[in-house]
Amino acid sequence: MIDYAQLLLLGAIAGLTIFLGLPMALLRNVSRTKKGFLNALAMGILVFLITDVLSAAWQPTKLAAVAGYTGKGPVMDAVVDLLALFGGLGLGLLGLALYEQRYLRRIISTKKRLATAEDNNNEGRKPNPTIPRDKMPPQHGVELFGNPQHLATMIAVGIGLHNFSEGLAIGQSYASGAVALAVVLIVGFGAHNATEGFGIAGPLTGIPERTQISFLAKMGIIGGSPTFIGTLVGSVWVSQLTYIMFLSLAGGALIYVTLLMYNTARRESRNDLLMVGLFIGLLGGFLTDLIVTLGGA
Repeated sequence: MIDYAQLLLLGAIAGLTIFLGLPMALLRNVSRTKKGFLNALAMGILVFLITDVLSAAWQPTKLAAVAGYTGKGPVMDAVVDLLALFGGLGLGLLGLALYEQRYLRRIISTKKRLATAEDNNNEGRKPNPTIPRDKMPPQHGVELFGNPQHLATMIAVGIGLHNFSEGLAIGQSYASGAVALAVVLIVGFGAHNATEGFGIAGPLTGIPERTQISFLAKMGIIGGSPTFIGTLVGSVWVSQLTYIMFLSLAGGALIYVTLLMYNTARRESRNDLLMVGLFIGLLGGFLTDLIVTLGGA
């Protein structure tokens, strides 16, 4: 039997195992082929997380809908759960899309100001025979796809939302008296989070500039600490609606960042290599999930 303080400590440890996979980002002199494979491995883990969180969100929502339709449960509960599921999914997808557009506009605005300042400084000098800026083709998304730190941050946010819902499951199990289940969930989610660190580190592997340790620490906190926060919240407040909302929100965010990663990796690596990496990443996700399942969760 574990007490409440031990529960919170174990919940924090389960989240911080994400740091075990982050050192992959420090690898240097990685060939383009190996970098493509490591990115595909990270994508495989993210694809598994997408299926995991959406199936976990859909199951209670579907049961509520069936109960409402057959008259065995309140119809309003089914409606609210469906709104939470689809609202969270849409917010995860569209919210990050809007954030991306704001980010790109900010980058483009900064570049225009620098270009204007450069033109003012070059007045009276011999003009540079380059293509006029207003004639250059637009390159929407290049700044985003070419910024591995920004992509890693978005992945960490999506994983953090997912881990908050995992923490809710741990805390709610403890609050309902299922202490043994809470311990099994901690062990299983801890193993899961160790693989999630690879998902964050994937875009950072083999980049020319060395990734700062402080940046990796920040990514680990963003992605891992929500497990502890969810454990704390779930232990004092049980809410299926909140659980569904955060699962679907995480699912939408993870879909978005996975597509961004694929769009980048497809230009840098062979498709067969990407599929091998995806397969191994998926395999790792399913095998770690077995720890939870075999434990009776």
